[in-house]
Amino acid sequence: MKLQPLDIAIFFTYVVGLLVLALWISREEKGASKNTEDYFLARKALPWWAIGASLIASNISAEQIIGMSGSGYAIGLAIASYEWMAAITLIIVGKYMLPIFLKNEIFTMPQYLEQRFDSKVKTVLALFWLAVYVFVNLTAVLWLGGLAIETVAGVDWMYGMIFLALFSVAYSLYGGLKAVAYTDILQVVLLVFGGLFLSYLALDAVADGDGIIAGFGVLTEQLPNHFDMILSPDSPHYMSLPGLSVLIGGLWIMNISYWGFNQYIIQRALAAKNLKEAQKGIAFAAYLKLLMPVIVVLPGIAAVVLYPQLTTPDQAYPSMMALMPTGIKGLIFAALVAAIVSSLASMTNSISTIFTMDIYSKLKPGKSQKHYVFIGRSAALISLAIALVVAEPLLGKFDQAFQYIQEFTGFFTPGIVVIFVMGMFWSKASSAGALAAAIGSAVFSILLKVYWVALPFMDRVGLVFLLCLALCVIVSLAKPDKGQDSSVSLDDVNFKTSSNFNIAALGVVIILIALYTTWW
Repeated sequence: MKLQPLDIAIFFTYVVGLLVLALWISREEKGASKNTEDYFLARKALPWWAIGASLIASNISAEQIIGMSGSGYAIGLAIASYEWMAAITLIIVGKYMLPIFLKNEIFTMPQYLEQRFDSKVKTVLALFWLAVYVFVNLTAVLWLGGLAIETVAGVDWMYGMIFLALFSVAYSLYGGLKAVAYTDILQVVLLVFGGLFLSYLALDAVADGDGIIAGFGVLTEQLPNHFDMILSPDSPHYMSLPGLSVLIGGLWIMNISYWGFNQYIIQRALAAKNLKEAQKGIAFAAYLKLLMPVIVVLPGIAAVVLYPQLTTPDQAYPSMMALMPTGIKGLIFAALVAAIVSSLASMTNSISTIFTMDIYSKLKPGKSQKHYVFIGRSAALISLAIALVVAEPLLGKFDQAFQYIQEFTGFFTPGIVVIFVMGMFWSKASSAGALAAAIGSAVFSILLKVYWVALPFMDRVGLVFLLCLALCVIVSLAKPDKGQDSSVSLDDVNFKTSSNFNIAALGVVIILIALYTTWW
């Protein structure tokens, strides 16, 4: 499939428009320069609508759109549990975790760990996150984005990755988080409406022009197994989504780690004007998450009927774009690229934040604010260069990149969740206990993967979480922190939420009950 001249013109109009918007947002008064709070936390002045939109734009990347659509092609609607359960996870994060983070006025997640434990815990986790962001998340977004550009526009995947990297740098490197967050509003609007239109065309095509209701009926009739939300043990995909574990097991650990303690996600909320504004943004993002399966999973399911002979599932979403009429195809391609570059910009901004604030500033204290901002920009450029080099060797051999990413990060997320949850809500948790949980997470995960092959990875995540929890308690009691019962107190933290937030939370729960009741 190739883009027509009109599609190309529309796409490049979007590219230029986004760059102009980003530069306008990033402008400074004459003689002024950005300090670290300006660059990394957008002056702590983000409104709720920018927070919610940016959360989703950062999350819905090539990894999500192409990877999850590919899993929809291979597995079906069950993969939507990642999206729908994330909605309730966001509510929990807004209720119980944001108040603690904002009260302590932190820039990064490792910084919180230093306040609660010590610099050793902070450094270990900072280095871990830098490695994961560069070698897993950033490479995945670039690789899948290059694949999408090759499929849709006929441009070689390597040139596609280089374009994505340069584009994300051009609009985000100067302005920092402020440029990323405010341009994400445009990105999300384009992504949502473009994705909904593609889903409409897909369903209409499945029904041979009889409309979306008829098309959905055809899908449920021809592909009944693709509409099972809770997979049975005899399903060929049970190892990826093991039944009730998506509701009461390891998926909770994955989601809480991602939405609660993931720097490039939570950084938007840390930049809020205040706690109430952050919580409104979180609630807004939760409702957008409920909509995402319609945009990313449904086209993948429809592709089973329309394109049954795809060589890999991750070709599903790009192939479906062939349904688009000329002109609209360019707009939808722009929406796809919008999601990719937004995630790239978010990840590189968070990489630069962690490296600068948690690593470099400790090695080189007392430097000027301008110097630290320069180091942050340099770190962003270097991380993109590394990701470009290693993307194809690391991910080129995987059919479902989304599932690969989930399983890899599942080695470490149980320990991360234990460290944060115990550090927040158990004053006796010690730095030794935290480090034991971090190391134990990797060790337990590898041992279980090698010696209990039949255990689904999501169940392994849940089991490792319980083991790390026990290990943290035992080590903390055996080796308490002397004279530091807890440097972060909950005494002054207000967990009370507004009636609007509570109503929004109730709405999310009701919708989820209805969805799982319908498609159980």
